Amino acid sequence: MKKLKLILFTMLLVSSFACAGNKDYVATIETKHGKIVAIFFDDTPVHKSNFISLAEEGRFDSTEFHRVMNGFMAQGGDVFTKEKLPPADWPTLPAEINSKYFHKRGMIAAARQPDGINPEKRSNGSQFYIVLGKVYSEEELMVDLNLLQPAFMKYIQLGSQEELKNEYIRLYDAQKFDSLTTLLISKRKEIEESLNIKVTKNFTPEQIEAYTTVGGTPHLDGEYTVFGQVIQGMDVMDKIAEEPTDFRDKPITPVVLSVTIEKMPKKKIEKQYGYIYPESK
Repeated sequence: MKKLKLILFTMLLVSSFACAGNKDYVATIETKHGKIVAIFFDDTPVHKSNFISLAEEGRFDSTEFHRVMNGFMAQGGDVFTKEKLPPADWPTLPAEINSKYFHKRGMIAAARQPDGINPEKRSNGSQFYIVLGKVYSEEELMVDLNLLQPAFMKYIQLGSQEELKNEYIRLYDAQKFDSLTTLLISKRKEIEESLNIKVTKNFTPEQIEAYTTVGGTPHLDGEYTVFGQVIQGMDVMDKIAEEPTDFRDKPITPVVLSVTIEKMPKKKIEKQYGYIYPESK
């Protein structure tokens, strides 16, 4: 019955969004470090309506950013643990993965269980994360390390690459993994030509521009539903990212949050926050 009510309420909200016209919903996430302001995308309607309904009911209040990884993301909104709902009963949402929304800095996406137990990539019914990420050079962005690593190992077995092999072993033994990655990337073209393979990824110009300027977490693209965007307060997120954490990436001093929702004219949102809606471009 609870799930049926959630579905019906979601359908009602989705219908109301379609009639929203020149207004939109703005979420303000309040923390001890300040306020984060966000909007949500109309073409991820189930996730948008779910977030807004949870916020309007006050169910996000007193939850935390319970998993924070500087240079990666900050995850929060664990409503169902707060409400003592058994994990087996946590509701999920159907994936709304849209290629035009990717993991650049400031995007909001839904957490989920891994593919092994969740092949449909269904989203957690409350938990979200805000992308922090890092800035990439175009070279390191384009390289697919999952392809480059085994290709590199094959390449250094060639008789002519004994010196490179020894350098790899030296860095590995010293656990200088960042330097190892740099070494692999520097040899990418040689490896492709020698082994006649391709070890690069395909990104759109928009993705390349974003990841090489503002940054993000490109390896999550296509795997999680991105359904919103921070339009003010990434400086607050940076402060949260600097919180000391324990071995589970949970801030040692809790970062408690609360969320309020306001419906505003889109023109006012554009003027006040500098976010430009696609139809205004």
